[in-house]
Amino acid sequence: MAIGVLALVGLSPERVAALTAAGYAVREGKNYENRIDAVREAGKSVRAVLTNGRGGLSGDEMEMLPKLEIVCAVGAGYEAVDLDKARSRGITVANCPDTNASAVADSAMMLLMAATRHLRQADRHVHAGGWQDQWRVDTPTISGKRLGVLGMGTIGGKIAHRAARGFDMEVGYHNRRAVAGSPYRYFDNLVELANWAEFLVCAAPGGAGTRHLVNADVLTALGPKGYLVNVGRGTVVDTAALVDALGSKRIAGAGLDVLEGEPAVPPILPELLQFENVVITPHCAGRAPEARTAATALLLANLNAYFTGTPLPSPVSLAKK
Repeated sequence: MAIGVLALVGLSPERVAALTAAGYAVREGKNYENRIDAVREAGKSVRAVLTNGRGGLSGDEMEMLPKLEIVCAVGAGYEAVDLDKARSRGITVANCPDTNASAVADSAMMLLMAATRHLRQADRHVHAGGWQDQWRVDTPTISGKRLGVLGMGTIGGKIAHRAARGFDMEVGYHNRRAVAGSPYRYFDNLVELANWAEFLVCAAPGGAGTRHLVNADVLTALGPKGYLVNVGRGTVVDTAALVDALGSKRIAGAGLDVLEGEPAVPPILPELLQFENVVITPHCAGRAPEARTAATALLLANLNAYFTGTPLPSPVSLAKK
């Protein structure tokens, strides 16, 4: 008999087909009027839930799923999954880390270059009929400069590697603790890192522990020639402080793939869009076909391992059996 799975995140037809072929009966939350209806209707049959870091799965929702055995985040993030409730219920939690790390790292460097080289303005200039003779915007290079990385996990490490090897950049980073064996300079204070760096890239996960780490003090330390890039979570950056820093020209610009308030359109977005020196993409840094294929394979590996009683490849919290 097929194993019931509730998807509270959007699934591509290819991913649904792969799950179905592997013996899972997929209910897609998007087919219901709202999320609570999807959870309530799935209560009698679902043994697995697919979610992500932002949407997660609350303790109250778990209570509505009496047969739930495993929650799997289809990306690296799982900060909105109630781990305490999962442990108390004996529910296993897994995630799919590192599957999109290369795509996100590529996008971080793209956003940094798009912001510093004023790609948005240049493109509009050409579309408006202009060309080289009328272009009077200074576009600094990133090669040989100092890059600060907030969050030296897998993605942060790939960003640092690209910066150091591809652009001859000097790299420093801030983490909760120094990474053993890292060749890059560790700063135990984010303000000090921002003061040292010419560019600051955020690749930190979400959650209460990282909320508004990049605040007014950090942005001021980055300075009027500094650029901020965020490919981690929108909550890591104090958006109101960022708008203020951009408006007062305390930083030179920003490249953002994530914003506070997602997945709804953040109310502060119009304020960010007024700045020509800000490049924004719609949280798509990790959306590459290669990343999607890898995530599907890891998702299936976690589910298959759980339901066959073998070790999970990427567990977050294991149920005691």
